[in-house]
Amino acid sequence: MRTAEQVTFGGSGLDRAAELRGDIPALAAHMQDAATRTIVLWKGKALVVRSGESCTLARLPLDHPILKEARVAPILLGREDGAARFAHDISDWAPDDDLSEVGAFIDKSVQSHPTLPDDHGFAELRGIMTALNARDAELAATAKAVFGWHETHGFCARCGAASDVTQAGWQRVCQACGASHFPRTDPVVIMLITHGNKVLLGRSHGWPEGMYSCLAGFVEPGETIEAAVRREVWEEAGVRVGEVRYLSSQPWPFPASLMFGCHGVATSEEINIDPLEIEDALWVSREEVMDALAGLREGLLPARKGAIAHFLLRNWLADTLD
Repeated sequence: MRTAEQVTFGGSGLDRAAELRGDIPALAAHMQDAATRTIVLWKGKALVVRSGESCTLARLPLDHPILKEARVAPILLGREDGAARFAHDISDWAPDDDLSEVGAFIDKSVQSHPTLPDDHGFAELRGIMTALNARDAELAATAKAVFGWHETHGFCARCGAASDVTQAGWQRVCQACGASHFPRTDPVVIMLITHGNKVLLGRSHGWPEGMYSCLAGFVEPGETIEAAVRREVWEEAGVRVGEVRYLSSQPWPFPASLMFGCHGVATSEEINIDPLEIEDALWVSREEVMDALAGLREGLLPARKGAIAHFLLRNWLADTLD
């Protein structure tokens, strides 16, 4: 697929500077370099600068007072124009704002820190991902995924002892048994399943009313991507799938997935959903999907912009899956 890396969170070409992660003197030198900058997260929300409809990821100097709120070690994200880029997490900070939306499926709230200008705020990444350029999106997604992994993997999976952060945030080491642990990424297949002029869409329990998207599911151990596509579609919707081909991938840090976008051809249109897996599934024509994306069809909300499902549907409509 020629446009594969145009998906959100992909294609920025970030220099991740992996050779620096274990180089303590080099890291120390970068931490003292005036050109070094860091991005800041609070409860998974990225600090951005807003100007009208535009949105950019904030990059702060390492002597900024907001970093005093950080309680965990920073992560080295890579380099931009030769200068190091880190990420800090200040999730222990308690803003005075109404926090009822934080953690919700749709979080439109923005939190402002007293040390920052009024145009700076912490915004939920899914709500701003299409407003960010490719580099900002990759930096934010990387930081969110790695910090999220540390938050849930503080103890050794082998012996249960507390582990220590090493390799500039890219490894945890257990001092008790010597085991090393690395950030986890879960492989997920997401499927554009078609049958003639129709596409199969489904909705999960708890989604906003009318929201439908491509079916998706985790790849199991010992399973190929193609086999996972066929199994998940059969388990969720009772639809058999024949030919399957890979199209594109998308890092999805909610919390730590790599989405493998695939196109599968159904062998029939009969649907028999598993209500424990999904709430509903239906076949939708090209014309109906086009109307939904244009906001002209009531009761059918397409996948959110920025998600790979939206990307696949748009390319299917434009006949640009090749």
